[in-house]
Amino acid sequence: MHKEILEQVYSVSDFNKNGHLLIEKLTSHLEDKINAKSRNAINWNEPEQELKFWKDFLIHGDEIDLFQEITKRTTHIHHPNYLGHQVSPPAPITALTSLISSLLNNGTAVYEMGMASNAIERIVMDIICNKIGYDTDSSGFLTSGGTLANLTALLSARKAITKVDIWNKGTQNQLGIMVSEEAHYCVDRAARIMGLGDQGIIKVPVTNKFRMDTELLEVKFKEAKEKGIEIFAIVGSAPSTATGIFDDLEVIGTFAEKQKIWFHVDGAHGGAGIFSKKYRHTLKGIERADSVVIDGHKMMMMPALTTALLFKNEVNAKATFSQKADYLLSDSEHEDWYNSGKRTFECTKNMMSIHWFTLLKLYGEEVFNANVTQLYDLGANFAKLIEEEPNFELALQPMSNIVCFRYWKAGLNTENLNELNIKIRQALLEDGEFYIVQTKLKGIHYMRITVMNPFTKTENLQHLLNKIKIEAKDLLSNDQ
Repeated sequence: MHKEILEQVYSVSDFNKNGHLLIEKLTSHLEDKINAKSRNAINWNEPEQELKFWKDFLIHGDEIDLFQEITKRTTHIHHPNYLGHQVSPPAPITALTSLISSLLNNGTAVYEMGMASNAIERIVMDIICNKIGYDTDSSGFLTSGGTLANLTALLSARKAITKVDIWNKGTQNQLGIMVSEEAHYCVDRAARIMGLGDQGIIKVPVTNKFRMDTELLEVKFKEAKEKGIEIFAIVGSAPSTATGIFDDLEVIGTFAEKQKIWFHVDGAHGGAGIFSKKYRHTLKGIERADSVVIDGHKMMMMPALTTALLFKNEVNAKATFSQKADYLLSDSEHEDWYNSGKRTFECTKNMMSIHWFTLLKLYGEEVFNANVTQLYDLGANFAKLIEEEPNFELALQPMSNIVCFRYWKAGLNTENLNELNIKIRQALLEDGEFYIVQTKLKGIHYMRITVMNPFTKTENLQHLLNKIKIEAKDLLSNDQ
């Protein structure tokens, strides 16, 4: 009995049959969504109804319909009307590299279990370091997501800057980091995981353009020092997730050098701009950072999760985790680059490097230049459309493909406008033709788009505004 079911599970002929079936279904899905043959970017369902459906499907559903139902009941990020979260519509070739990784299942913590992927990862890291502007002392590695990468970078910073060996002896005094009040929540989370607490997260206010107010850096640093807090790092956002605004990395780098603290850039979203000839300027000063995070699954057309963590000095990457596992890792320094488990949290990680390598091999660096430039251009186009509409208001001029805006009507106070924009966004979600998200900036509620699909056109963006006007008119008439 056991043998029979296992032989069925590992049936090569079943794999071949199901694989061909799945590829056909996904090909049809891509053709439909990229060309917007179907109307909706999302087929919204309430959480409890969705849970009920899948409970029933587990018992009564036809296995032939499994792939089809999963595909149908997801957010269609390849659809031009997908303007929601910062998740890239993966290049179809990376679905195939994901298949290779999943089937071969070679973890890359030790060279013996990841020969190809470790060597490939090293090559990719060298290319990215070079694009940042680092010299040959630099290096990095891939890890599972920006949250984990930012935490690792801050641990590296603590190891390099603080005077006490905290990794082995524990915390001896109050430590802190400086970060914009608009920084991604994962930086705050990382600091709390490290035991810094509220007092160790020094939030720097932003200007009216939502950039870190660098004129306050010296004041905030001095205040922290007077409270007995040892600042060991400052984080620059490139850009902030909520606003898409880049901090002034040049000025922050100068401050970090003066105070002899670690300079980290969270470029999870916008770090890919190092490949854009037109928008490289948004990252001016990034080469001064001690560490940089860039997500492949945001602006670089790869599936989640794959994130590059780059270090100006490779020594800092090696020193972060001084922990030895005799059965896995030797002490030989020259082996460090191909035993990546010495530098990451992960003892097992998938062969994510092959996504990066395959795109570079097939299309070259130009593919990243083209994607970032196209998406940022569309963000600027959308801002122009909003400025031409009398009942719309930009939160701020965008610097990237992230645009925050709201529907505005004379005679409504802030509370009523907030409520109206929340209702408009919810109506769009339930309708499903477009998928956008929302944010709150200084007490004002904004709708928010991130143009992630290179097949989105200006006409799609204009249609969104027209649809919002209709929804607003209906909501306002119902309230009267």
